[in-house]
Amino acid sequence: MVLRRHVPENLSAFHRWYADSEIARLARYTDGPRRPDEIDRFFNARAIGPEALAMAIHVRRTDRLIGTCALSQLDGDNGSALFHITIGEKDAWGHGYGTEATGIMVAHAFGALDLHRISLSVFAFNERAMRSYAACGFTVEGRAREAIWRGGRWWDEVSMSILEPEWRQRQKIERRRGRTQFAETGDPASSGKPPVTEAPTRRGVMARITGR
Repeated sequence: MVLRRHVPENLSAFHRWYADSEIARLARYTDGPRRPDEIDRFFNARAIGPEALAMAIHVRRTDRLIGTCALSQLDGDNGSALFHITIGEKDAWGHGYGTEATGIMVAHAFGALDLHRISLSVFAFNERAMRSYAACGFTVEGRAREAIWRGGRWWDEVSMSILEPEWRQRQKIERRRGRTQFAETGDPASSGKPPVTEAPTRRGVMARITGR
């Protein structure tokens, strides 16, 4: 898997993803898909805008675009940002792509951007996403109780975060085990390449994010 900057041609994928009611259920506070004009504005501002730090998620073997992830609300004074991710191609769900993309973005945030804290929010019914975030080191730090109405009942909105020292400690543990989490740049199952066992450097993480 590789992350690249979004290009204008990705707009059609955004229209398909964010018009899907199942994806809207997981990602939106309002109960319904985005309108086409909303998607246009969202894409231009948050995906390809000059201030955007959004990345297109591609499967390395096929170069297929399957989703998007981003850091937003970067606060340089306090070293914090919010993380967002959508795997828009539903047949790509359950294959670990979201976990891998999250790990790469967290490594970029702490290794290249020198941030201290990454946070996110997730609806409590999205158990798959919560397991993925936990696998990347995110910890539940609070809940907005019964904050959203879905499927005929109220659900909590869960706040999760990871701190730079926690991420560094996880990297040390992984190195002692003979591997570094999220350091693999390809698909070892299909390419036959061994996993990378070095801690990701700033240059290496940036190369994986830009696709260079």
